[in-house]
Amino acid sequence: MHIVVDRNIPLGAEAFSTIGDITAVDTRSFSPESVRHADAVIIRSETAVSKAFLEGSSVKFVGTATIGTDHVDTEWLSSRGIGFASAPGCNANSVCEYIVAALLELGSRYGFMLEGTSLGIVGVGNIGSRVERAAGALGMRVMLNDPPLARATGDPKYRSLDELMPADIITLHVPLTRSGGDATRHLFDARRMASMKQGSILLNASRGGVVETQALRNALLSGRLRGAVLDVWEGEPAIDAGLLMQTTLGTAHIAGYSLDGKVNAVRMIYEAACAYFSLDPVWRVSRLPDPGTKHIALPPEAPRSDRVLLGLARQCYDITLDDRNLKALSQLPPPELGREFMMLRSGYRVRREFPATEVFGGSDRLRALIRSLGFTVAGEAPH
Repeated sequence: MHIVVDRNIPLGAEAFSTIGDITAVDTRSFSPESVRHADAVIIRSETAVSKAFLEGSSVKFVGTATIGTDHVDTEWLSSRGIGFASAPGCNANSVCEYIVAALLELGSRYGFMLEGTSLGIVGVGNIGSRVERAAGALGMRVMLNDPPLARATGDPKYRSLDELMPADIITLHVPLTRSGGDATRHLFDARRMASMKQGSILLNASRGGVVETQALRNALLSGRLRGAVLDVWEGEPAIDAGLLMQTTLGTAHIAGYSLDGKVNAVRMIYEAACAYFSLDPVWRVSRLPDPGTKHIALPPEAPRSDRVLLGLARQCYDITLDDRNLKALSQLPPPELGREFMMLRSGYRVRREFPATEVFGGSDRLRALIRSLGFTVAGEAPH
């Protein structure tokens, strides 16, 4: 079996070499010709899969090492009997940690404590449910919106979107859909942002098209919104440099780019490919590299405080570094900005998740909190 794998997928070639002969291709080098004689193709979100890409090829299976599938014409694949797999939830923990890091930075910059601050979560799936738990552990007042879950469960904890508008902070974790009663494209447009609480903050780590660019620029300029944290952008990689410089934190679609999440995705689509081709999966994840900060020692009675948590988060994942790296590109002409945006993604540094770091010391109350946020507390097995 011949398998074409994006060479930027960590351990992708290692995993799939156990079931076939591998050709590793750079993300930007994928073309109809590069996959014409492949039996399987393993891609990332930058590669669009459609009739034009695959027609006339021998491809029988497509796997994307992503949670999103909007870059894949799944209906056409199904009509041709081509197997398909994505990796839903693979990087949910990574995105949740990004949100936690962002919330702590926001509290520090704007001078508020997270405890008692209200957070509206739009979309309560793999990621949103983790954000809900983390925000609850931080003492935030959480409000939830998820119409499909509300209909399926009848649970009154799911509120209408209008009921979330008084929240101090709103974070978005929905797919990008363009039709139907739950369509999310431009879900946050000028009208929606005008109904948000004066001085509130919007976070988007879902899909860029969920937020209307010009409407957000206007809301920030007018002061309706105090700030915004954006990891995703309309028209990526041709992002709006003006909006980038208006954000409190702006990053290059890397919220889910922990090494742990990437390897989870490989494992999921590898196992799906094995099932599709009726093969026994034999590959197992090898030992991952240590995090940049493997151990953190706190004073024995360090209190539970946002300041202490911010210090912990920065040692494991410094979101401000990603913000600086992207904003450094803001003066580039649009074509070059787009190319460099993609380079930030494809060349992203190794980032491990919180459980890879062991924390020593701290008060019992602080230890309970950092455990709930995913860190490994000294003397306990990693989560």
